[in-house]
Parts: sequence; structure tokens; C-alpha cells
Amino acid sequence: MSNLKQQLKGVFGFPITPFKADLSIDFEALDKVIDMMMRHPFCAIVVTGGTGEIYSLSADEAVAVVEHSVKAVRGRMPVVAGVGYSTVIASDMARRMEKAGADALLVMPPTYSHAPEAGLFAYYREIGEASGLPLAIYSREWAVFTPDQVARLADQVPTLEIWKDGQGNGRTYRRIMNKVGDRLAWVGGLGDDCVSTYFACGVQAYTSSISNIAPKVSLALAEAGMARDFDKLDVLMDKYVHPLYALRERMKGYEVSVMKKAMEMLGLCGATVRSPLAPMREADIADLAAIMETYRDML
Repeated sequence: MSNLKQQLKGVFGFPITPFKADLSIDFEALDKVIDMMMRHPFCAIVVTGGTGEIYSLSADEAVAVVEHSVKAVRGRMPVVAGVGYSTVIASDMARRMEKAGADALLVMPPTYSHAPEAGLFAYYREIGEASGLPLAIYSREWAVFTPDQVARLADQVPTLEIWKDGQGNGRTYRRIMNKVGDRLAWVGGLGDDCVSTYFACGVQAYTSSISNIAPKVSLALAEAGMARDFDKLDVLMDKYVHPLYALRERMKGYEVSVMKKAMEMLGLCGATVRSPLAPMREADIADLAAIMETYRDML
């Protein structure tokens, strides 16, 4: 067991993967985004995750993003690399990302969504065995686990150190924490709009897509959450988070498309997304611009 999980307190930066107009990866823009994030005290950054459009990248591209990000970070904070697709592909990615210098792996659910428990557990176990890196499991969408299942997974996957919740069910997450205890680092992963629920449950950190546009907001949310100052959290959520997330709910995929458009407004990168995502609709862009005006005091 590494000592990484003790370090992961506060906020994970969650950079997007910028693309050029021709849909190739814009590594120069990625450098700019990472440099912006490195100016703030995140506990780690996660690349090639959901916000990083992992499922629109080839395995080779994902490894290249990790390798480039590790060089850009220069050891200033841990780099967590997302892997997924199938057991074979994810295991190969794990080996290559370890060689590229990643500090931990975030395992997305397998593409096949009807796996029995034994097969799903084998997926995580084999990926864990493919490298020596600490593992984070991302419980999102159909990858839903009971407290007993999480405890069994922790027994079967020795490198499992981090649990990233993407369900947003505070009642179940608290029961999982009670069952497993401090064997794992508990992370809130569904979104900035779930910060109040997550810190009420007792997470030690959360992953923030708002970190791409306003790191100060992300850090203020975590500071208030860890202090259990829910009055302050309410103020921050009402001003910065809820209006943005209401806009993001207008169309599927907007959790990335809106963030990229906001970053374009800030001069950080272009707004290009790859299919199956779609760019923002023109009718929504003025509303995003108005929301971004409220962020000016935290940029």
C-alpha cells in the first residue's frame, strides 16, 4: 500500500483534453491548462478521465496525453491517469501509463455494461495486476456497488486505494464508508454540484470540472466542505455552481461542451469536442457568457 491516499485531500484538478479544429489533440493548449492548474494547491490532477473525453481517445492518444501531462506537471503534484474500455485494453494502458510516469490509475467501468459480479471483479483485479500503481475505481453509471461488494473488492485488489463515487447517493456512500473504513481514500466524483452531499458524507476530496475555469472556486468549495461550513457552501453553490450546472443539464454531453466553451471565453483553449459529444448550441452561449461574468471575481 502506497502513502498516496493520505495526500489526497481537497480538490483533484480535472483538465479537459483540448482539440484543434481538425480534431487532433492540442498539446500546446494542454500545456496552458496544466500550467494554470499548477498555480493552485490541488491535491492531484486527473487526466484522460470523463472530463478529459477518454472515450473519444484511442489508447495511444490517451497514453500520449498522460506522458505529456507528466512532463508538464514536473512532479509538482500526483498525476492520476484514466483507463478503460476492455480488460485487455485497460491493462495495456495501465502498463504504458505507469511507464509514462503516472502516479495512480483511475479505472472507468468497462464498456460492456452487463457483466456479472465475478467478471466485473476480474476486470478490476487484472487491471490492478498489470501495473504497480495505486488504483482508483470510479463507480459511475451502471457500475453500482453495495458496501459488501466494495469490501470484497478491497480484499481482492491489493492495489485499490481510492474510491471515486459517481452515483451521488449520499446514503449509500456513507454506508460504504462505514463498512470499509479507512482502507480506502473516499472521493466525491459526480460533480461540483454534489459537494455539499459529499462532504456531509465524509469524503476527503472531490474531483472538480470547475477547476478548468476557476480553481479558486473549487478550492473554496473544498475548504468550506472540509470545515463543514455548510452556510458558506450554500453561498458558493448558489452563486457559482448551481447556475452553471443548470445550463449543463440542458443537453447531454454539456458537462464537457459547456466547460470547453467557457475555457474558450477565457482564452485557455478552443471549444472543439469530438463525437459523440456535440458543441454548444448558439442559443445557449449568451447564457454561458452571463454566467462567466459572475466568475470574474474568482479568476
